[in-house]
Amino acid sequence: MENTTNTDAFLQDKLSFDTFRNAVLADYKIVCQSRETSLLGRKEVLTGKAKFGIFGDGQEVAQVAMAKFFKPGDFRSGYYRDQTFMFASGLATIEQFFSQLYANPNVAYDPFSAGRQMNAHFATKMVNENGEWLPLANTKNVSSDIAPTAGQMPRGLGLAYASKAFRKIEGLQNLKDLSTNGNEVCFCTIGDSSTSEGHFWETINAAGVLQVPLAVFVWDNGYGISVPKKFQTTKSSISDVLSGFQKTEGTNGIDIYKLKGWDYAGMCEILEPAIEKIRETHIPAVFHVEEITQPQGHSTSGSHERYKSAERLEWEKEWDCIKQMREWILENALAEEEELVTIEENAKEITKQSKQTAWDNYINPIKTQVQKTIELMSVYAENAAVKDSMATLQSIKEPLRRDVLKAIAIVLDEVENAPELAAYYQQLKTENKKLYNTKLYNEGEKSALKVAEIKPYYADDASTVNGFEVLNNYFDALFETNEK
Repeated sequence: MENTTNTDAFLQDKLSFDTFRNAVLADYKIVCQSRETSLLGRKEVLTGKAKFGIFGDGQEVAQVAMAKFFKPGDFRSGYYRDQTFMFASGLATIEQFFSQLYANPNVAYDPFSAGRQMNAHFATKMVNENGEWLPLANTKNVSSDIAPTAGQMPRGLGLAYASKAFRKIEGLQNLKDLSTNGNEVCFCTIGDSSTSEGHFWETINAAGVLQVPLAVFVWDNGYGISVPKKFQTTKSSISDVLSGFQKTEGTNGIDIYKLKGWDYAGMCEILEPAIEKIRETHIPAVFHVEEITQPQGHSTSGSHERYKSAERLEWEKEWDCIKQMREWILENALAEEEELVTIEENAKEITKQSKQTAWDNYINPIKTQVQKTIELMSVYAENAAVKDSMATLQSIKEPLRRDVLKAIAIVLDEVENAPELAAYYQQLKTENKKLYNTKLYNEGEKSALKVAEIKPYYADDASTVNGFEVLNNYFDALFETNEK
């Protein structure tokens, strides 16, 4: 019997270790894939395939740790560096990320904004085609990202307040599809320099007063674009400045935590009970994630080598979060070197394939347009201007839709009668209008543009006079009641 018990305990310990090990390696796969996404994404911008790129390199480990505690029903109100969080939460794929980078206007490939927003702006559906609420209590949810810095803060406050309303207001507690007794947390993310914005301070103050389940993650890489934080944050530490907001016994306020962005185990250890506390008590918290690195700088519009010292750049290489996580895995015998190399090589291949698929989905329809345009133009190839336009269009390795329209327009100016080409030109304009001029606002049944018009009444309108009498009688009765 004793041997049997010991064997069971051994198997249970082994199972627990294997489960833990597999979870860690799954997270490592995600951070490696996300890093490769950032590296390849920058190349796509600098080679001209995409116009601008901003990425989450340096934040991978912190975000994969955060995502471990993001549950169905929760919301994210974030900013444009949360790609790893989205990958880890299963809400975005690498292919979708690149589709948005290329601004693919097809919603099937970029489900977040159909190419209408800057890259790394995410969203999930909250209503169906009829404008009716989806069962948000059963899904992980993302409010549509916006570019203005700190704009996500008041939105995050509102989403967190909704959880409190569902828990406290009796009339809402039967809406089980929208909330599970207010157990939802809103995860709000922001860059350190954006904490200087008024929206940040107003939100933190309101969250502390209202006591709502808001988890604010501040990614601190030491800079606001190229400006060191000592020039924009008092005491060079947002958590130190916020210390007066710390909740103590018998007061309202917020909880404040300091984390290291390269410390995978340390972050998981703190985040698990901290998020659970927010979920249960509705006491908001700020997680100041320090020592974040930025391997490629702020964005594709600049080079961080221009403003960071040699010492700082060397420190960032040493304390890169993926390098630190890798060393921690090896030190704790969670994997052998060969296994990690395989994960890293697979990450490169998976990212490369996803990028290529996204590019093919974007460019192939345009290449089809180019081919058809050349065929229609060839009828008029004896015209020198037409011939030049054809040659120019054919020489463009990675054509845009506007290149096709420009080429056709030139030919239509040169050729008096080209009915098929003119018809195709109008067809493309109609298609492009649908691709780029739609979905800019709600087009469903509950669109504001479909609200029935209510015309104003005039003084000589009998119904208006009667309406005024009803109102006057109502207010007279109300005032009389108050006086009593």
